[in-house]
Amino acid sequence: MKTIYFDNNATTKVDERVLEEIRPLFCELYGNPSSMHTFGGQIGRRISQAREQVATLLGCEPDEIIFTSCGTESDNTAIMGALAAVPDRRKVITTRVEHPAVLAVCRELENRGYTVVELNVDKQGRLNLSELSKQLDDDTALVTIMYANNETGVIFPIEKIAELVTGRGITFHTDAVQAVGKIPLNLKKSKIDLLSLSGHKLHGPKGVGVLFVRKGTRLSPFMLGGHQEAGKRAGTENVPGIVGLGKACELALASIEEENEKVKYLRDKLENAILKECPDCRLNGDKDNRLPNTTNISFEYIEGEAILLMLDQHGICASSGSACTSGSLEPSHVLRAMGVPFTAAHGSIRFSLSRYNTEEEVDYAIEKIPPIIKRLRELSPFVAK
Repeated sequence: MKTIYFDNNATTKVDERVLEEIRPLFCELYGNPSSMHTFGGQIGRRISQAREQVATLLGCEPDEIIFTSCGTESDNTAIMGALAAVPDRRKVITTRVEHPAVLAVCRELENRGYTVVELNVDKQGRLNLSELSKQLDDDTALVTIMYANNETGVIFPIEKIAELVTGRGITFHTDAVQAVGKIPLNLKKSKIDLLSLSGHKLHGPKGVGVLFVRKGTRLSPFMLGGHQEAGKRAGTENVPGIVGLGKACELALASIEEENEKVKYLRDKLENAILKECPDCRLNGDKDNRLPNTTNISFEYIEGEAILLMLDQHGICASSGSACTSGSLEPSHVLRAMGVPFTAAHGSIRFSLSRYNTEEEVDYAIEKIPPIIKRLRELSPFVAK
């Protein structure tokens, strides 16, 4: 049975061209980039090239790029490093719908005596900038708000937020893990101070990420040791991961138009058919202002886990907006923050596509999903018979 992969916000297939780029770095070009000899020096040049490729995608300078192990490390480094640089300020502002890589850190900061403000979102998952503006004060050390939500795809007005925050002399960080490679970015024209991304979300390898640090931004090192990454992130570099990420960024830049046309077309075709053919279902999030590859749909009165299990029997991979798959009875914190009714939040499914998906795969899913929903509704004790 063929696997149809609609879970690209969780991770992506490594592009074959990325694999070919990194293959020699394991057994042929394996030198340490910090070594003085020529064999190691050539590896250092590959890292420099990757840094330039990432910077080109982001629209920034290569020396503003710090390589990390993942998006989570980038988020942690940004938050903890920014706070350490301004120890006299004790307030952090974020949102209720952030990824756990940000929320878990912020809630730990509360245990350490920081004031943490989690901004609300409306029923479409949108932020109210006036609420943010009211919270900015002289004690605010950092504002950290995601670029695009990983569950709904909703894009926040990050450029406006960055101008508002940095205009008050406050550091601004954005978790852009889901946005990079899907929508155009130009950090030279932006007020963003710190930005996180992860390689495995844009057809690069797992185990590598980036933290963009704008020149002049105060950031204390998160990991101490050697001189790597301009002294901001010690440790021998993950050369295959870094080189692979660089190539993935180069390919992502070349495919931005495809992402916003072909992938969006496939996403819309799948979404419209589901909403038409399946009664008692709803779209979660801002229909217009979201990532081109993401749709989050709630199916009333049935469990997301049951839907996923039946999809899997037909070779279709998706994910649940509910935390049911982790054994929790609580629905997604994102959908709760949006006020999605309990009966719908537990039956939410996220479909996230990529440039590797085909129209034939979408047609297959459209054929299989309505009967699955119909069957589960017949079995549900919550539906009137």
